[in-house]
Amino acid sequence: MNIKQLTGGVFYVGVNDRTTVHFEGLWDLPKGVSYNSYIVAGEKTALIDTVAIGSIGEYLANVLSVTDSVDYLIVNHMEPDHSGALPEIAARFPGLRIVADKIAIGMIKGFYGITDESRFLEVKDGDTLDLGGGKLLSFHLTPMVHWPETMMTYLASEQMLFSGDAFGTFGALNGAVTDDRCDVDYYEAEMRRYYAAIVGKYSPFVQKALKKLAGLPLGYICSTHGPVWHREIARIVDIYDRMSRQETEEGVVIVYGSMYGNTGKLVDSLAVAMNQEGVDKVRVFNAGETGLSFILSEVWRYKGLIVASPTYSMDLFPPVEAFMKAIEIREMKNHVGAALGSFAWAPGIAAKKIEERMAALGMPLVGRYSMKMAPDASSDTALKQIAVEMAAAVKA
Repeated sequence: MNIKQLTGGVFYVGVNDRTTVHFEGLWDLPKGVSYNSYIVAGEKTALIDTVAIGSIGEYLANVLSVTDSVDYLIVNHMEPDHSGALPEIAARFPGLRIVADKIAIGMIKGFYGITDESRFLEVKDGDTLDLGGGKLLSFHLTPMVHWPETMMTYLASEQMLFSGDAFGTFGALNGAVTDDRCDVDYYEAEMRRYYAAIVGKYSPFVQKALKKLAGLPLGYICSTHGPVWHREIARIVDIYDRMSRQETEEGVVIVYGSMYGNTGKLVDSLAVAMNQEGVDKVRVFNAGETGLSFILSEVWRYKGLIVASPTYSMDLFPPVEAFMKAIEIREMKNHVGAALGSFAWAPGIAAKKIEERMAALGMPLVGRYSMKMAPDASSDTALKQIAVEMAAAVKA
């Protein structure tokens, strides 16, 4: 039980999940994940977001250890990892009113069959809810960060923003709740991975939300995943701003597939050549062996992207194809690319397909090379030239 009083009348009552293997059925969770929920207590009490239904027992115990009465349930985001416990909470506190925007109320009815209109309090952008005792909540609609119903809730007296999934991270909480008591670098890496996998496609909407909320003084950012940001708010908001603008750093990510090792050898030689050209940050990922979220996180961060694939049934190797589809879905921007392919009897197909996919993203190409069967002296020459061009591009 990890209950933390954040400020006077505000409590963290979330739970950890160290058993789920894949978030959303897709994304690796080697470090687990937290589902964060908060209580704001004035003369009346509000519960902000809930948790996944599998954690209802621990969660309810956390809530009841703070209060035996909940007047309002604020729903910032309807994804089931945050709303799954909603029906149980609504049943446990029959007088509770559910506070949400119009779209979220429709989703609550559809997901959970709660249709009694008297149970809902619909809020619009800028509306407020006075809990008494100096606790005034205001509501700020932030659609598509990352569902259409998402909003954020602000508690002015504590300069506290309950931000939904924005600023969230993978990784369970390891004892500490606030960032002044935990390893921020550990969670920064998990925030980047969470953003690239979950939120990245909606970056234009994140930018709109950041601009909309820019005038709010922030003492705490209380996300639905990961630590509560307090000491490091400026750092975290800056990273989030740069990620949502798809600002890239100097460095190169090489993503490849290899059936029998020859394409892998090609990639290893290219990594050496990149380093020799003065690129220190080179990340190499086998798409068939590495979780996609780990790859996307690094691609989101670094400017250079080199993709290498063997020809497979006259197409790209399936794990490489899955990666290319993932960056297309996320509308990756501000990268320069290079395409490598290998073949035995169908020349040029893989490299050509990679080049076409990069062109569709508006990604300038600094080189393309197709290898027949296995690396040789001509491969070394081609890779050297690609390394020279790519190094110049990422340093520009």
